[in-house]
Amino acid sequence: MLQLASDPSNINKVEGYVNQIADRYQLDQEKHANLLISLTEAVNNAIIHGNKQDRTKTVSIKLAQTRNGLAVQVTDQGRGFNYNKLPDPTSPERLCECGGRGVFLMNQLCDKLRYINGGTTVEMQFRLK
Repeated sequence: MLQLASDPSNINKVEGYVNQIADRYQLDQEKHANLLISLTEAVNNAIIHGNKQDRTKTVSIKLAQTRNGLAVQVTDQGRGFNYNKLPDPTSPERLCECGGRGVFLMNQLCDKLRYINGGTTVEMQFRLK
């Protein structure tokens, strides 16, 4: 498990963590990149949107091996959110907006994505076989 204070400068620690996972599970380049981008987005969202950059709050990352691959959970100490009400970043009126694409990206790069505990935890699953 990796625990980070909710300081945006801690997002850079995700890369080293992902490199360790990639080595341990011998991830190919594509899975490595998908995990890195997804986890970076999830941690960024947890720090900025979940914990509102409150440095007294933490974000935890847990890794578990599953029957088919890996499951990574990112949990913040925020209030959660209604993930069913996120606007579609591919709709024409939103295409030129900055931001708002993290969850969309995570959905594209993970094999399965789900929210737990009212949105305070996101679980991303990656198939390895």
